[in-house]
Amino acid sequence: MEVERVQAVASLFLTSDTIPAEFIRPEKEQPAITTFRGPVPEIPTIDLSDPDEDNLAAGRAFFELPQEEKEDMLGPHVLRAWKAMETKLQKDPEGKKSWVDHLFHKIWPPSSINYAFWPKNPPSYREANEVYAKYVGGVADKLYKSLSLGLGLEGHVMKEASGGEELIYMMKINYYPPCPRPDLTLGVVAHTDFSTLTILVPNDVPGLQVLKDDRWIDAKYIPNALIVHIGDQIEILSNGIYKSVLHRSTVDKGQTRMSWPVFFEPQPEFVVGPLPQLVNEPDNPPKYKAKKFKDYAYCKLNKLPQ
Repeated sequence: MEVERVQAVASLFLTSDTIPAEFIRPEKEQPAITTFRGPVPEIPTIDLSDPDEDNLAAGRAFFELPQEEKEDMLGPHVLRAWKAMETKLQKDPEGKKSWVDHLFHKIWPPSSINYAFWPKNPPSYREANEVYAKYVGGVADKLYKSLSLGLGLEGHVMKEASGGEELIYMMKINYYPPCPRPDLTLGVVAHTDFSTLTILVPNDVPGLQVLKDDRWIDAKYIPNALIVHIGDQIEILSNGIYKSVLHRSTVDKGQTRMSWPVFFEPQPEFVVGPLPQLVNEPDNPPKYKAKKFKDYAYCKLNKLPQ
């Protein structure tokens, strides 16, 4: 199966004023029409930590390699696996495609890592990501504690209910090549994350948008800031007190945009449901079913009821 990368498509349309029809979103999704242009609220910022620059440089260097070298390095089985996952994540009823390439693999725990999915070039890639995994895990621990305390619970509760020390850290590097018609397409369509938390580092090209009061607003780029998304599993655990954030990505006409999200996910067999401390019949019954994370992910990927 031939794997078509958006980076290769973009190179063919650098001097064009159009893009292939399969990338043109319906008008109700096109950024030029749906982005709110008025004053927008500031997204809260908290001083926790700086991103790991070595990790960002390593990921960027991989995507800047020639296409043939990337494909030869990873091999057809890895590329097919990435493409299969991308197809599931971007499943569109109208067959539309998103203007983005992905690289994704697990970075924690060590027992879950398959290094066949890690680039071997640049040589610094492995070490940079192993170091980053430890730092980003420390940031996540602080966030889990704060989320627990915010619900009036002991600080350890949210992390333990999310999977504890067996949590999987899934790294995904998004590469959005320059696009001649950014007004017509999206890098990633509107979605919420499967995860408990997502911790994301962007480059300096803006593009993240969040839905606020039924309006798509731009998330202001703040140098050296981490972006944190509440994911579906935290919404479930909190019985709807915390809300999973609906977001999407736009692209740029003249610059490459990149982002490095890490998704903190339970193990596939781990069961997630509303915390008993937050459920009180009949005044506050459970709003979500408890289920294994793999079953939740299957339903969401295939657009089945939860």
